[in-house]
Amino acid sequence: MSDDSANVRASLRDVARAAGVSVATVSRVLNTPEKVSKKTRERVEAKIAELRFLPNAAARIFSTGRTRAVGALVPTLDNAIFARVLDSLEDCLGERGLSLVVATTCDDPDVEFKKANDLLKIGAEALIVIGVTRSPAFNGLIDTARLPVVAISYFDPDYSLPTIGYDNGEGARIALRHLLDLGHRNISVIHGPADTNDRTRARMAAIQDAASGANLTFHETEISVGGGCEAALQLAQAGLQADACLCLSDVIASGVLLEFLRQGIRVPDQISVTGIDDLPSSAFTQPPLTTVHLPVATMGRKAGTAIADWLDTGRAPTPMSLPVSLVERQSTGRPSR
Repeated sequence: MSDDSANVRASLRDVARAAGVSVATVSRVLNTPEKVSKKTRERVEAKIAELRFLPNAAARIFSTGRTRAVGALVPTLDNAIFARVLDSLEDCLGERGLSLVVATTCDDPDVEFKKANDLLKIGAEALIVIGVTRSPAFNGLIDTARLPVVAISYFDPDYSLPTIGYDNGEGARIALRHLLDLGHRNISVIHGPADTNDRTRARMAAIQDAASGANLTFHETEISVGGGCEAALQLAQAGLQADACLCLSDVIASGVLLEFLRQGIRVPDQISVTGIDDLPSSAFTQPPLTTVHLPVATMGRKAGTAIADWLDTGRAPTPMSLPVSLVERQSTGRPSR
């Protein structure tokens, strides 16, 4: 007859008995270790390791009233920008004893509301969202739940939620100003869907306001390498009337560079190409991509700290604007005459 005792999980009481302390002391070691003396904490931790004790999540929630879970609602996981934000956000929250739960919204406010509701049902204590476009249902949900929510990737000090991000319009203006300073006047602006993306709309509006006599044409495509390839192919087939491409995302710009290379169009000799994002891969495109650096890793950490502090103190953070800057590489140059 087999001995099943090795398969029985140790309980909180088993750890307390083995360490010679109370169940409450073991609980404090797990939840508020700073309140336990070093000697006692080390003895309890040694018994936890020896007995291979795993805390019961449901019991912890029952005893503390907290899940320590934070939800993040992002448009997609198929974009390196959001992957970098989530990576730094999760690291920061982990340092504060919080867990990250992620859901995708496809940049659809109705989907965002549904996913937010789902996250609340599983116990999310706070949310991090992208941009400043919400549905009335979402706003009603967070008002009813009195939920801490921070919006990132966009800075608007007058928005109803605290924003931690950057001026999307300024990023686009920096890219346009760079091309204008080089002497470009016929510029194709290649962007993702504007009706579902407030960051794209802000960048497009800023470019239109700062055109300064330049001839701009706008081309909408998917925010993907394939979308960039498709847009570049259309430009090539139309006879390449522009002398520069301002791509409102590095992902699109990467596709544009690939397609121009395939079509035998020399960058930047025949046409300059810029992006906005400064993805790590953008330094290794052919040629390396001139772009605008968006501090997304810093933004993730700032947002994580803000949410953790809000949960600890009950005080909402103040809006925070992060600087953007031009990263000049070899994909831009003066127009050929």
